[in-house]
Amino acid sequence: MKQLSATELKVSKTPVSEGKTTARRESRLSDSSQQKVQNKSRNPSISRSASTANGKVRKKVDLPLNPQVVNRNARANQPNYTNKNAPQNNVEREPLRRVQLPQEATEKQRIIERTVIAPRPQREKRRNHRINTLTKSLLYASRVLIFGVGIAAIAGTVLSVLDPTNRIKAEDAQTPVAQEEVTEVAVVPGSALQMTQEMSSLKTTVEQLAAKQKNLLPGVFFLDLDTGAYLEINGNSTFASASMIKVPVLVAFFQDVDAGKIRLDERLTLKKELVGGGSGDMQYKPLGTKFTALETATKMITISDNTATNLLIERMGGAAALNERFLSWGLPATQIRNLLPDLEGTNTTSPRDLAQLMALIDDGKLMSLRSRDRLLDIMRGTVTNTLLPRGLGEGARIAHKTGDIGSLVGDVGLVDMPSGKRYIAVAMVKRPHNDGRAQELIRQISRAAYQELSKPNVDQIMRTTPFVTTNPPAGNSATTSNPQSTTN
Repeated sequence: MKQLSATELKVSKTPVSEGKTTARRESRLSDSSQQKVQNKSRNPSISRSASTANGKVRKKVDLPLNPQVVNRNARANQPNYTNKNAPQNNVEREPLRRVQLPQEATEKQRIIERTVIAPRPQREKRRNHRINTLTKSLLYASRVLIFGVGIAAIAGTVLSVLDPTNRIKAEDAQTPVAQEEVTEVAVVPGSALQMTQEMSSLKTTVEQLAAKQKNLLPGVFFLDLDTGAYLEINGNSTFASASMIKVPVLVAFFQDVDAGKIRLDERLTLKKELVGGGSGDMQYKPLGTKFTALETATKMITISDNTATNLLIERMGGAAALNERFLSWGLPATQIRNLLPDLEGTNTTSPRDLAQLMALIDDGKLMSLRSRDRLLDIMRGTVTNTLLPRGLGEGARIAHKTGDIGSLVGDVGLVDMPSGKRYIAVAMVKRPHNDGRAQELIRQISRAAYQELSKPNVDQIMRTTPFVTTNPPAGNSATTSNPQSTTN
């Protein structure tokens, strides 16, 4: 509802009879009233007065102002204000002027620009600065740590040198016992054969025996472990190993037992791919049958079971792994190339390799003494005794292993004589296929070696033969001229 001003109320109640004079007066009053309304809209704090019908002011009343009107009027007074409802003219508008913010707001805007919306190069620069600072700090800390460790090491070395217990240990290290221990550890496997002089008479005998047998090639190595006297014929020549390859396999087995890799009561399962023909009875057992590791190793030697050998080769990592171990023992010619039975003779060894291996067993350098005793007991139980044992005298014992294929026959062992002497014996003979003369030649060589080594040497003669001397009576020239008459 439109609210009328006091002037308009007055004009509406004027009599019509007043005429044109009254109309002109109303127009002037209307113009003045519009100017007053505009002034009041510009200054909303001006109070308005209510008029009566006769134009007199009765009472001054402060009426509440409409907030929307006040805000609209305030925006209209701003320089950059544009009324969207006003008609749009094609006249080019004056460009907007930037409002000058208060100083406090400007400072806040600068802070925001520096922190939040800083230019990218400036942010990257600050980030690189922080990374460089962190890197330098870490580098400095690392240097300090290394320096501290170095100082600690130097201090520990100085203190250990000054420690009296270390001086006592150094003095103990100079004793003969310590020297013997160092010497034992420093022994190279290739130096196990301690040879002094060749047994020339025995060599002549063996060469004569071999010359009588055509188309037989012997490989021989005998070594007296007490004196170092030896016999070697074709010692470094490579021969087919036949079942004699089972001796280094047995040594590797007991090494793994000592290392805890294999238990003697461990169960090994018979598999189809490991069944080997030829000698032995394990090949006739049903697949899946289980054997203890000790039983398998025993059958491998005593009855030369080929299947047992294959089970142990597979259990210890295969032929390649075993060949590396053989080479580390100083056995360059000893190689496993095929599982048994190796009827073609692809597995190889040499007389010197087998003698080296037996010397290492005797010295106890490859295994514990307990395992060495077990190994020798197993080898003493070998069933086939038709080669080296046939040439031994009464009371002698031998721990040995034979080998027999079409192209070769051989035997390797460690002999204990009744006199207490111990020697290594290796005899191998290449032959025409299954030629029986090779076995007889080995028996003859074994007999000749035993007889040669049974002869007492100078040391034995000096220990066992007494020398009796008496002082002749004075003046008995006959007695002094014949010294033999003084012995009993």
